[in-house]
Parts: sequence; structure tokens; C-alpha cells
Amino acid sequence: MNPVKSPFYVRVTYILLIIVLTLFLLNVGRTLIIPLLFAMFFSVLLLPLASLFEKLHLGRTVSAFLSILIFIFVIATVIFFLSQQIVNFSKDIPLLEVKLTDTFHNIQHWIARNYHINKKEQTDYISKSASGMLSNAANSVGNIFLSISEITLFIVFIIIYTFFILFHRQLLIKFIIALFKEEHHPDVYAVITDIRFVINSYITGLLIEMAIVGVAVGVTLTILGIPYALFIGILVAVLNIIPYIGLYSAAILAMVITYADGNGTMVLETIIVLIAVHILDANVLMPRIVGSRVKMNPFITIIAVIIGNLLWGIPGMFLFIPLTGIFKIISERVEGMKPWAILIGEDAKETPKSKSKKP
Repeated sequence: MNPVKSPFYVRVTYILLIIVLTLFLLNVGRTLIIPLLFAMFFSVLLLPLASLFEKLHLGRTVSAFLSILIFIFVIATVIFFLSQQIVNFSKDIPLLEVKLTDTFHNIQHWIARNYHINKKEQTDYISKSASGMLSNAANSVGNIFLSISEITLFIVFIIIYTFFILFHRQLLIKFIIALFKEEHHPDVYAVITDIRFVINSYITGLLIEMAIVGVAVGVTLTILGIPYALFIGILVAVLNIIPYIGLYSAAILAMVITYADGNGTMVLETIIVLIAVHILDANVLMPRIVGSRVKMNPFITIIAVIIGNLLWGIPGMFLFIPLTGIFKIISERVEGMKPWAILIGEDAKETPKSKSKKP
């Protein structure tokens, strides 16, 4: 008996309903889902290290604990170095205020001279515009302690989830495989293996890209004599995790940091270095180190980043790229979802047409 095929408009309706329901559940369950996803990605990254400790007969509990401890130590070292650089930079904030004030007055003179708008009119307009910003800033300051507590709790849950995923990884794999019929078990296991490879390769490639970008920016700015060169290098490397948006944010911060203890020429040199590194990153590092592992076209990547930002903010901008890659892997294995894999994937390279005639 042949199955009844639904009309096209019915299938489109089902697809739209599934998409809307999925996005709704992702938004509602963000408090639980975001830490779990970060824990899953970190556990996949730490799995080779945990497996190495297990081969040394340290036990699964000790192996998972040591792997997480080493990971925390590396992150804490980077945060400590950044905090030291921020403390050093804070000493130049009074000088930065003076420079910004002088620059602001020069701009006022230029506007008054060229557009005949006196300083009082400019000041009144800025005061009206800044009043709303100040009230918003006051509200933000009032929520600082709440945000810090939420971030701390968020990190604690990620660490706990990562430990239990590493410890119970075989149980979780057996559970996922048991959800499907026995004849599908090889395909399910192959999908799990591919997903683990994509996650591990993506995060590893991202770390390699961060290291290359950070070293390139830091060393080049040090040679040019730019102040806080290493700080700018690490800042650019960290913010570069956020595709397409992080680099522009890093460029603005780098301009401010350079201007605090430098001059306009140094700011221009910093921007030129960042543009050169961005060209290198976009055309060499990203396609060969990161893009080759996820294999998604730039259009879908941008959409994934935007949707991630709309749903989960900054964490979503990072998470939705590997999640889209996972969805692509699943779509390649499921017959009815293969068009989605084609949409997400890269364009096939054109091959020269054969001149030989068909027999």
C-alpha cells in the first residue's frame, strides 16, 4: 500500500509550524539550553584529553575532573592577563578624557565655522540626545551586580554539565542510538561521529584562527611601537570569535586604546594593521581553517549569526554556526531533508565539460 503524499501547501505549512515552534522553544528554554550546548561543545573539545587520562588508568571521574581543571586554568590565565592589561590601561583614562575633550572642541569649532551652528546650539542638541543615554546607563549600572551573579552561575552550570557529559558520554550515546530502530543504528552512530568531528574541528580551528590573528596583530603593532599592542592583539583575537561583527567592535576599541597613549598616526597604523589582518583572515584563515570544517556558504552563515543574536544574544552568535553545521549533517543523512543540506552547503566547483561524445 503506497503512502498518501500530502499536497505541497500542507507540507510547507508543517515546515513553517515546526520552524516557529522550534524557535519558540529555543527562546523559552534558553536558560537551560545555552549552558548545555556550551557544555556539549567543551566536552567534545576535552574528550581527547579525558581519553588520554583514562588510558593512564586514572579513572573516568578523575580524568573528567583533570580535563576540566586544565581547561579552567587556561581560561583563567587568559582572563588574568587581560585584567592586568585593563588595569594598566585604566591609568591612561584621564589622559584619554583630556584628548577626547580637545578633539570634541576642535570638532565644535569646525562645525561652527563651516555650518554656522554655534557651540550653544550644538551643546543643547548633545545634551538632549545624551539625557536618554544617561538614564539607560544608570539603569544598566543598577543591574551590574545581578548580571555578575548570573554570569557566575552560568559558568558554574557549564562546568557541572561538562563534567557529567564527559563522565556519562557512553550512556548518552547508547540512549540516542536506542531511540531509533535497529536497522538505523549504524547510520545514527555515523551521524554522532560526524557531529563530534565537526564540533571538535570547528572549535579547534577557531582556537587556531584566534591564536594566529592575536599573534599577527600583537607582533605587528609591537614592531610599529603601538602602545598596548599585546592587549589589542588578545582583544581582537577574542572578539574575532563573533563572525563579521566582532572585528568591527575590536577595531573601535583598538582605536580608543591606541588614542589614549598615542596619536592620530598610531591610530591610522592600527586600523591599517587590522584591515590587513582581516583580509588575511577572511580569505585564507577562515576558509581553510574554520570554513573547511563546517562547509557552509557565507549567506547561511550570516543568517545563522543573525538568528542566534535575535534568540540568544552574543552566545547565540557563536553557537548557531556549529548548530547549523550539525543540522546540515543530519539533513544529509535523512532522505526528505537533503534539500536543506544543499541550501546550507557550499556551491559545487564547476568542472570543465568533457569534449568526448557520449556513446
